[in-house]
Amino acid sequence: MREYETTFIVQPEISDEGSQAILAKLDGILETGGATRLMCEDHGKRKLAYEVRKFHKGHYYTLQFLDGGQVVPEVERVLRLEESVLRFLTILENEEVEDVEARKASAAEAEDEQTKRATERAQREAEEAASRREAEEAERLAAATAAAEAAEAAAAAEAAPAEAEVAEGEAPAAEAAPEAPVAEKEETPS
Repeated sequence: MREYETTFIVQPEISDEGSQAILAKLDGILETGGATRLMCEDHGKRKLAYEVRKFHKGHYYTLQFLDGGQVVPEVERVLRLEESVLRFLTILENEEVEDVEARKASAAEAEDEQTKRATERAQREAEEAASRREAEEAERLAAATAAAEAAEAAAAAEAAPAEAEVAEGEAPAAEAAPEAPVAEKEETPS
């Protein structure tokens, strides 16, 4: 048995259901061809080295399987026909796998570890998102409180001088007209 590794890049905006449909299709091909699926690693969305079909990012997957070589052309044909797959590459990882059961066991352990890391990462991301939302909410609340306090202070500042002048019995300063100097009339001799 030979060990093959197929890495393929899917469009970044494809839904999880669409990605799972592609993976299920590949698993079906491996099963009908008599190949043994070892693991499928999800590397997530990454920046592409160069633009491919106007995409700058792609969702990377690596599929590892054991086969004699007959199923590889069928896997590549399906990936070539799938519109959401941007690029793919199949390599021969190991020419001769001597202990197939040991390789299956190590792949199962690696897949379990990968699942555990993905769960931890999702949990950590959810916690970070919650803390970001709380910080943004606190920031909005602080900004709203500061704006309300500033508006109250401005209103109090406007009202305080007017109340002081009214309390003294004077007209407000804005309404009082300045007194004009009275010019003396010159008397001319007649």
